[in-house]
Amino acid sequence: MAWYAYCITEQQGLQNGIRARRPFILDNQRGVNEAPVFAYPTGEFLVIVSEDSGARPLTQQSIVEHSRVVSECFRNMTVLPFRFGTIFETDEALRRAVRTNRRTFLESLARLRGKAEMHFKILLKNAAVEEVLKELPAGVGGEYLRKLREQASRERERQTKARAVSMQVHKLFAPLEEDIVCKRTDSGNMVLDFAHLIDTTSITKYQNRYSAATRHFKDCQVSITGPWPPYHFMPGKLRTVS
Repeated sequence: MAWYAYCITEQQGLQNGIRARRPFILDNQRGVNEAPVFAYPTGEFLVIVSEDSGARPLTQQSIVEHSRVVSECFRNMTVLPFRFGTIFETDEALRRAVRTNRRTFLESLARLRGKAEMHFKILLKNAAVEEVLKELPAGVGGEYLRKLREQASRERERQTKARAVSMQVHKLFAPLEEDIVCKRTDSGNMVLDFAHLIDTTSITKYQNRYSAATRHFKDCQVSITGPWPPYHFMPGKLRTVS
């Protein structure tokens, strides 16, 4: 039997601390392609899975269904989300993968216990590097080099502003850990997307800082979302098995 995997958690998080010996169904949950969702016990862990026949391909809707299962589990337990599309071809492949990464899973679950991921996004208008020319002139003449220097200068300005904003956001929200993505929009603006790891007991406090953020960044568009499972704070590398 092949298994589609959503996330992994600790056995003590379900069944009132009683260790299960066989996979059991999670009531009122539906996964990818509306398949029933099971908790598959292996050692100290439960892998949240659905049976996978391979008959139906994964789609954009499958991404939504995958995230829904992970989020529902996250409401009641600490989870380590698997990458979308993770499939174990056999029971032994699933158990072997867990055994191989046992230490990493234990350490990550301990580190993320009682934690949640929040997102703060800020749009800085006209802050990104503007396109000086859609097509730079051919050759290596003085005008061409001047344009390159101008582009490089604007890029440095963009990076400097992004670092300054990042420091202000970090000071405002004081996350335990953070992951930052900086993007430039087609209209020439800059978007900074902050993933913040915080204690679940601090979620309300974090959300209440939204009003302070709007005042502090009054000329920008800001938004807050969450709490989410800790997608951006997973262990960096997992050992693969053949």
